[in-house]
Amino acid sequence: MQHYQRIRDLREDSDLTQKELCEKLYMHKTTYTNYEQGKHTVPLDFAVLLADFYGVSLDYIAGRTNHPHGAGESLLPEDEKLLLRKYAVLTERSKGKLELFLDQLCDQQEQQLHSLKEAR
Repeated sequence: MQHYQRIRDLREDSDLTQKELCEKLYMHKTTYTNYEQGKHTVPLDFAVLLADFYGVSLDYIAGRTNHPHGAGESLLPEDEKLLLRKYAVLTERSKGKLELFLDQLCDQQEQQLHSLKEAR
């Protein structure tokens, strides 16, 4: 999907005319119309403004994802998001230690499940 179609869809989904949107964003209607019709490339600063205005990600504005809040991040439960945030601040050495520990936990769990199945 082209980004100009996406910005038109966002505007229409918000029940705004081009004139109303331009008044809210303090811009000339002709400029916006040219973006929406694909006659001019949407500048990055304006794309950021639109993303903030509509509460969506830049990737969504650009048509790189169909998830308004980014590439699937919103699909993760909060506890998994918290784990990812914690993981992101670790040093590379600590990340390596954590990965080894996770491997050990997974192996232990797999062995326990295997033992339970054999006991049946």
